[in-house]
Amino acid sequence: MKIIARIHTDFKEKFGIPRQSGIAADTVGRIVFEPEYRVPEALRGIEEYSHLWLIWNFSEAEREGWRPTVRPPRLGGNKRMGVFATRSPFRPNPIGLSSVRLLSVEDSAEGRVLIVAGADILDGTPIYDIKPYLAYTDSHPDAVCGFADGVMDYSVGVEIPEELKKGLSAEYLSALVSILSGDPRPSYKEDGERIYGMVYGDYEVKFTVSDGVLSVCEITKIRR
Repeated sequence: MKIIARIHTDFKEKFGIPRQSGIAADTVGRIVFEPEYRVPEALRGIEEYSHLWLIWNFSEAEREGWRPTVRPPRLGGNKRMGVFATRSPFRPNPIGLSSVRLLSVEDSAEGRVLIVAGADILDGTPIYDIKPYLAYTDSHPDAVCGFADGVMDYSVGVEIPEELKKGLSAEYLSALVSILSGDPRPSYKEDGERIYGMVYGDYEVKFTVSDGVLSVCEITKIRR
């Protein structure tokens, strides 16, 4: 398996990354190819597609050995399911699969890059392959999705005080709200007083969750 590219996103740490691709549709990523694969002909025709499949490496979840069962966060973290019945990153082979929306193909000093939306991937993650998404074969609206059917509509309300929005772009706020509405916390955490923190882009965001509402209490620019 050769690394063909790396994706650059505003997700600088694992906590806060959406649990599935496409849930936070306003998040934007940039796919930069490795020097060997910066060949314009390799992307000929890709702009004719609206969505792509990304096959990538769970680079921060690699570990020795594997376990046949995992505890999905959306089931409260205390119920075990078979690893092959989940999308857990802790797998025999740490391979991820994400469907993203292709926004544009741009020329840069690093060759042609792909600008995509909806990625659920950590910044700097290695990409193994990119394939077109084909709606007539890849989409199955009547599919039965196991335990995921019961949690797919899970969301919380998001409140951000106006004073914390100052200096933040509309694009950043839109993406942030889409991420927070999915509730980044483990599902077994129900402490309404606890303050959680996550990094998104150049900011650390702190929040609490109580009675189905996520309240942002601090947004601080990170000094790098």
